[in-house]
Amino acid sequence: VETDNAFIEARILPVSSRVSGTVARVLVNDNQFVKQGQLLLEIDQSDYKLQVSKATAGVGVAENESGGEYLKAEAARAALQSARARHEQAVADLERGEKLYGRDVIPKEQLDRVRTAGRVTQSQLKEAEENLKRAQAEAGLGLKTGNKAKVLERQAQLGEARLQLSYTRIYAARDGYITRKSIEAGVNIQAGQHLMALVPLQEAWITANYKERQITHIRAGQKVEFSVDAYPGRLFSGRVDSIMAGTGAAFSLLPPENATGNYVKVVQRLPVKIAIDSTSDPEHLLRVGMSVVPTIQTGRRGADVLKELSPF
Repeated sequence: VETDNAFIEARILPVSSRVSGTVARVLVNDNQFVKQGQLLLEIDQSDYKLQVSKATAGVGVAENESGGEYLKAEAARAALQSARARHEQAVADLERGEKLYGRDVIPKEQLDRVRTAGRVTQSQLKEAEENLKRAQAEAGLGLKTGNKAKVLERQAQLGEARLQLSYTRIYAARDGYITRKSIEAGVNIQAGQHLMALVPLQEAWITANYKERQITHIRAGQKVEFSVDAYPGRLFSGRVDSIMAGTGAAFSLLPPENATGNYVKVVQRLPVKIAIDSTSDPEHLLRVGMSVVPTIQTGRRGADVLKELSPF
């Protein structure tokens, strides 16, 4: 089954930028073949590196602030140990003073001074214990709420800054050919702006619009041979991939309205997708939009096909 209403198609992948800035380098030209992951262009990174530096410093400040609460708690713990040692010494001095006073070795005034010192150190010990509890509570609360949230926020800002920096380098998403390049070094671009297109010709296919009476015996997997107007005398090969779920008219922007008083029957065409054998075009000569003439090997004899197509 043959038709001349067929064309080569392929995905056209737009290449755009996720960030704005000045283009520093363009590393490809129109119609150049590129590999997946190859660097296509680079945007000036100065501003984005500065943002990463600021975000890194912000993380350090937030971490230091959260650590300051623990330093206060450690200082309060050390003060408590010192107060406890002074109180223990005062208690020992009081016991010794009472023994000496009982033997009339020291006067009562000296014993009173020792007792007063003991009460003072006891009060200082209690105050140090309260200070430690308060410092520990502030440290724990600060980590669980404000300070921890602040650290996480600054870390998120750093991650976003690094991500924005990575967007300044644009890579090829697939193997293919560069086309419609509209950018040069030194040009200022905006986020989302179209820069070029990438066409993976190795994944091209044929859309053949067969008449509805021609698809009776067309099945997926059948072999196809096709010629290309640009390369007369050369045959390429492929296979039927699938048949579209409706006619071309059914999916048009303004489908025809047949429920009218005047009706003229028009032969409909159904798009048939034909996959091109990769070994058939190793030089990638085929281009999007080329006209082709495919012949599907349905297994039917030529006379049978002509008989089916005949209106009589």
